[in-house]
Amino acid sequence: MAADLEARVMELEARVRELTDREAIRDLRFKYHEYINEGKFAEIPALFTADGELDFAHLGKAAGHAEIARFFGALGKPPAPTDRPRITWVKQFIHNHTIDLRGDAGTGFAYLEAKPIYNGEAFLVAARYDDEYVRQGGQWKFKKMSLAPYFMVPLKEGWAQDDRLKMRTH
Repeated sequence: MAADLEARVMELEARVRELTDREAIRDLRFKYHEYINEGKFAEIPALFTADGELDFAHLGKAAGHAEIARFFGALGKPPAPTDRPRITWVKQFIHNHTIDLRGDAGTGFAYLEAKPIYNGEAFLVAARYDDEYVRQGGQWKFKKMSLAPYFMVPLKEGWAQDDRLKMRTH
């Protein structure tokens, strides 16, 4: 009887740990979007491991805290006449965050709907975030965050066209 109780307690502890880990990873993803939506761009690098990576397809890539900080650094600032095309305002909404855990690592994805202002024009964006997570020092961090866009088009045009990626930063 005692062995059965011990096994059940161990099973419950493992399940609680898994549920706690899932919620911590969801909080990580949610915090990223809070920082984007509330203009807290300087806080984003801390959500990543020191060697963390971004791969945002045609929008650019970054590796490490310094590059990630530079990547998000121009968001929310008015463009200067010499600036390349960029996003000056954005609100993001995610859906269906799915997580697969394997001990101190995991993967996940979430669907994105975003409403940015790009070069002074309202855009519609739909994409998928694909993530790699790791637990470091008891905290979950992004190891890699990738963005796979479905469409990025001006609001006035919509996405019923062949060229669905009209937001380009270079």
